[in-house]
Amino acid sequence: MTYHPSALPAGQDRETWGLRYARAGRSIVAVAVATSAVTTADELLLMPKGRMRYELVRGELRTMTPAGFEHGRIAARLSRLLDAHVEETGIGVVAGAETGFVLASDPDTVRAPDAAFVSKERAEEVGRTVKYWPGAPDFAAEVISPNDTFHEVQAKALEWLAAGTIIVLVLDPDQQTATVYRGQGDTHVHRAEDTLDLSDAVPGFTVPVARLFA
Repeated sequence: MTYHPSALPAGQDRETWGLRYARAGRSIVAVAVATSAVTTADELLLMPKGRMRYELVRGELRTMTPAGFEHGRIAARLSRLLDAHVEETGIGVVAGAETGFVLASDPDTVRAPDAAFVSKERAEEVGRTVKYWPGAPDFAAEVISPNDTFHEVQAKALEWLAAGTIIVLVLDPDQQTATVYRGQGDTHVHRAEDTLDLSDAVPGFTVPVARLFA
């Protein structure tokens, strides 16, 4: 999408200005704004969907490339197992990959895990929303991609916890390990022969690690 120079403030050029998106009636329109301005969660929600997806970290857009097939397969498998348990027990709501959660405001941070769970009580309190979820999920899962660094993955897990998530599960397809984060310094690595007990975040949910990578 492009914008015409005449839409820019006097004396400004394309290089110093970018796009923000706003709703005009039933349409989404592009508006030129200074690139130094932070992006809000509402602006992120209105951005056109394309080949890239985005997260928002303290008002700064972070580009996320599409997931590889193995990454998507494992994320979908976890989501199916999680959703089957939640549907059977009626304990809450499962959100699939790319669902946005607002972890901080002013400036806004919006993160999207590969799978998430919100308790029934919290879901009923917020009600139906077409916007990003206002807060952190009770449970968040991340599948490591080939270009992810250990520091990046750990920092994101701790960010979920700081926002109120009870358990963050990080799945490593290469090592076939499941790392459970419950707090700073409370991290446990589980291997194929282990069984995860995630009941403190998702009541009654246990799953063999091997089943997540099968």
